[in-house]
Amino acid sequence: QVQLVESGEGLVQPGGSLRLSCAASRTILSINRMGWYRQAPGKQRDMVATITYGGLTNYADSVKGRFTISRDNAKNTVYLQMSSLKPEDTAVYYCNTSPPLAKWGQGTQVTVSS
Repeated sequence: QVQLVESGEGLVQPGGSLRLSCAASRTILSINRMGWYRQAPGKQRDMVATITYGGLTNYADSVKGRFTISRDNAKNTVYLQMSSLKPEDTAVYYCNTSPPLAKWGQGTQVTVSS
């Protein structure tokens, strides 16, 4: 089973940007769809963005136009570029397959606050 390690944790001001990375323990060439998810305190874990092997993307309405998901199959890495960050984006961010079939990693904390 693939293992996933998220990185890019940060504290940013509203309107700021941050890039998250997700490194897989093995090739992701065979994984059609990868995704980023997030969980805010006291809330359920929700999908943020997904990307297929071919580069087709899908975003939650709350992040459309602000977040961009990408993947580098050669590096077995998935990225999430976040811009125009809002306080409501504060959460622990996770990556996984889509649907989420791998074991969840530790996630990476994103805090948006002035």
